[in-house]
Amino acid sequence: MRGKRIGSGAALLAGTLAVTGLALAPSAAAVTPTTATVTANCGLFGGGAATLTATQSGTSATLKLSSTAITAPIAIGANSITSTLTMANSTGSARVFTGTVNPAMAVGDPIVVGPLGGSVTAGDGLDLYRGSLKMVVFGITVTCTATGPQSPGPFVFD
Repeated sequence: MRGKRIGSGAALLAGTLAVTGLALAPSAAAVTPTTATVTANCGLFGGGAATLTATQSGTSATLKLSSTAITAPIAIGANSITSTLTMANSTGSARVFTGTVNPAMAVGDPIVVGPLGGSVTAGDGLDLYRGSLKMVVFGITVTCTATGPQSPGPFVFD
């Protein structure tokens, strides 16, 4: 009987340690890099350096674009820009991120859109170069295109 108790106790201890080890194991970064810069031309909104920020949770991802060089030509209310960010994908079809998330912006304020949601597949390599950001503001469509590849490189998703 004593042997069974020790065996059961050892099994329980091993199971507890395994679960604890999983809970405390460091998680791998889902997307690398998490930020990249690109130079974009946005017509009426201007042009220049922009920062893209990416996050991933499984097959869902978000992208956010912000720029002090690209500015609001008019006052824009919060969550009033309908944005479609199309990212070129080195492994296949382009990926599209959409949303209406933006802060309120006064004339001349830096443009910020996102986070915009979309889907990704493991191995996707996404770059705004050869893609576009379309923003619809008060019925007017503004399209931004990158003048070159992102730096330090495309977003690669796990």
